[in-house]
Amino acid sequence: MLIFVSSLDGKTTRWDDPIVKKWTSAQDKSYFQQTWDNAPLIVIGSGTFDVDPIKPSDKHLLVVMTSHPEKYQSYKVDGQLEFTDASPAEIFNRYKKARYQQMLVAGGAHVATSFIKAKLIDELWLTLEPKIFGYGSNLVAEEKLDIELKLLSSEKVNVRGTLINKYMIIK
Repeated sequence: MLIFVSSLDGKTTRWDDPIVKKWTSAQDKSYFQQTWDNAPLIVIGSGTFDVDPIKPSDKHLLVVMTSHPEKYQSYKVDGQLEFTDASPAEIFNRYKKARYQQMLVAGGAHVATSFIKAKLIDELWLTLEPKIFGYGSNLVAEEKLDIELKLLSSEKVNVRGTLINKYMIIK
């Protein structure tokens, strides 16, 4: 699964500020935290990790994709927090062999794009916040993509109109 939050104009950050928690609703924060806590395997990029270093947890394994895993060795905790320069397919195959049933891809755009292009994402869970920023990061990196989705569910979670949408990626 790929999980993201965006403004109505498709921005996953507000301008140049990479800290998403500053502008998302309480309902999205709660939903994301619950999803995060229940995921056995989570993959993020080093940019996401650098913005808000995540503490290791025995609830799940967090894998951080980076072109320089050696830079992060002081953060590594076996079985809880790993850093890798492996491709999405290598990560997927490694943890499939380790019998992980589910993988949550949680940021950023380059990681999301690499997993989508490798056809390793089955579902996109996207919170839409009723905001417009005009400028900010995108859900995916700027590449030519043609991905079709099918809406599985949509839930309005507050009076402002925050929507939590779950889509299936049509392969």
